[in-house]
Amino acid sequence: MHVRLVKSFGFEAAHWLPTFPEGHKCRRMHGHSFRVDVVVEGQVSQDKGYLIDYGKIEEAVKPLRQQLDHQCLNEVRGLENPTSEILAQWIWDHLQPQLPLLAEIAVHETCSARCVYRGPASADLPLA
Repeated sequence: MHVRLVKSFGFEAAHWLPTFPEGHKCRRMHGHSFRVDVVVEGQVSQDKGYLIDYGKIEEAVKPLRQQLDHQCLNEVRGLENPTSEILAQWIWDHLQPQLPLLAEIAVHETCSARCVYRGPASADLPLA
């Protein structure tokens, strides 16, 4: 059986977007209650009956959450221009070595706006 599992985590952080035009509201310092969905995908082990322990995902995410929570994202190495797109890729790059079944990172910047990143190998795939 092929499945996709999703484990979500949240963090509070401030940022500004230095590449936005002068006067744009996102160019000013502001904050979000970010939510991130970590998606792993693969075949369920018949002998175990599960793909991966959710605790393993949580364990991989914990140091990232500590690095991001209640921080100014612009001050985090690699996030000097912390758009949702760059943040999604940054999270992927940090999690993928520990979670080889990683299939997708979704960064929810607000309750109505999110960015989905499916890794460098998916650059030519549709996001639908």
